[in-house]
Amino acid sequence: MQFYRSAGQKSGEMAAACNPEECTVPTVELESVTQSPESTNCIACTEDGRYLSLGHCRGLSVWCASSFVRVAEWLQDQLEITFLQMTRMAKMTYLLGSVDDMGVARLFIFHCDDIHLLSVINAMEDINHRSICSTFALYGSGHFGAASISCNGASWLEVYQLPVAVWLAELETVSAREQDPNVTESVDVKWSSVEVLIKITPPHLPAGNSQGGALGADLLKHCLVVDEIRSSSCLDADAGTTDTSRSPRLNDISFRWCTHHFLLSCDPFSGQPLQSELPVAVAVWWSGSHNLLQYSLQKVSIKKAAEAAPTPDSLWPNANRIICSAVSRRTRYIALGLDDALVCVWDRRTGAPLSIISLPKYSSLLRMEYLDCWPELLHPSQTPAAEVVHLLVMSKGGELYMIRAERGTHTCTTQLSERPNDSRDLPSVTISMPFLPGILLIIQRNGKMFLQDVINKTAVCFLTPPTPYQFSSACNPVFVLDPQLQALFIRGDLENNGSHSLKEAIQSRLFVFRFGQCCIIEQRIVSHPASSQRQNAESHGTPEEACSLYLQQRNKALEQTFERLHKTAQMIEQRQQNYNKLRKKK
Repeated sequence: MQFYRSAGQKSGEMAAACNPEECTVPTVELESVTQSPESTNCIACTEDGRYLSLGHCRGLSVWCASSFVRVAEWLQDQLEITFLQMTRMAKMTYLLGSVDDMGVARLFIFHCDDIHLLSVINAMEDINHRSICSTFALYGSGHFGAASISCNGASWLEVYQLPVAVWLAELETVSAREQDPNVTESVDVKWSSVEVLIKITPPHLPAGNSQGGALGADLLKHCLVVDEIRSSSCLDADAGTTDTSRSPRLNDISFRWCTHHFLLSCDPFSGQPLQSELPVAVAVWWSGSHNLLQYSLQKVSIKKAAEAAPTPDSLWPNANRIICSAVSRRTRYIALGLDDALVCVWDRRTGAPLSIISLPKYSSLLRMEYLDCWPELLHPSQTPAAEVVHLLVMSKGGELYMIRAERGTHTCTTQLSERPNDSRDLPSVTISMPFLPGILLIIQRNGKMFLQDVINKTAVCFLTPPTPYQFSSACNPVFVLDPQLQALFIRGDLENNGSHSLKEAIQSRLFVFRFGQCCIIEQRIVSHPASSQRQNAESHGTPEEACSLYLQQRNKALEQTFERLHKTAQMIEQRQQNYNKLRKKK
């Protein structure tokens, strides 16, 4: 039983949000904290809220998040960092992953105000075979990493199990030598290398009669053949509209980029602790594909990784092409946005869809995210927390939907905003905040930024930089949201009105908005988000709890099935009675 509920108004509230002169929505000015380095392209923060890292022209730098003092930097000429991620390895020790403008990925370690280069992931050994890294991600406190790489028209995903413990031991040795007064020369250390755990390529028809793990060989071959045919046709159709931000070879329609998600354990019988932050598998889907493939990280060894292409342990088939995806906090649920405005939420524990939702056909999906902290006031339910998921879905046309899905057909879709009339009002950023349930941060292409109450469908406040600054590149703003500090950091540039010199024009600044210090928002902040409760509910730590949950789900499903059968039988009986009455009259 699916419900679809529209916003109710002709986006009047959204129109008011886009025109502050026509409404009484307050405007809050952000605080300028420091001048940012030249050509700052990306900002990252640590989980503990201690540091910010900035990627910019000639390298990267680490800043104290409270005093905004630059504490360390790593510089190299003719280099520009365009992507940066920072995660905590140990106490006061952090791992940084970066990608530069030439598609080279690097790993750094930051400790005691020093940055050390650990490894170049795709170092160029031959100019004729230069590999390009398009995405690079760290996971599990730096224990795992993954890079999407392409070279000469081929593309693949490399998954790494990083030697964190070895690096920490080597770092301790380096620190001891640097503090030794008897050592006068600079310390030169050769860090342990990064080895590939799995190299995943776009799936092709397996050769011979190889057995496909948990899947039957015939079924696996059939799914891969069908998917390869479908993918080829999709790539041919999309050749004229290739996304330049994802594909380094625009004229090669055979190029396929991939999206991956690291997955935690959700099987109480696997022997793995369900609360562990280390992934046990990686899920991958390729552009144009209908299938989500899952590869185990526990059944392979680094020595055997390069010997043969890995076989997926699980295949999640879908009727339509995959457009976007998201995973829940504990990765039990995988949401897939499909072509033709379909959303399928897979439950990894049961191996079956939790729910399948159909959005309006005109909605071409763009991206989605799970809402771990969401007020349940509008939807009181006796359903266990682990059996209810909330999804925020964005379309290419600017429509915004909130999906509340339960097991089976009990779903509710609410349209939060309609398609704007002006393309400049399209959102370039729409994100939820764990400490502000029911509030979204929206940045539009026209440069306007505001907080939106999606329950009441009203703008809470506008956020603006001080005059004469504007937010940099509204279509791709440089910012980071720090959940620990409950603060937004964003880069701002001088307005391009011709009154500034070239030197002034290139001097951007870093602005901050502290949500807890704003009286308009302060009362809405929750100190203990519900995401931790959802995390526990989603895990169901013991086998006994898992069995109990399974029996509850089975009994509920049986009750719903018998209820539908009873209604169907009554409907058939009523139709038969009406038919018999008509026959008697004749």
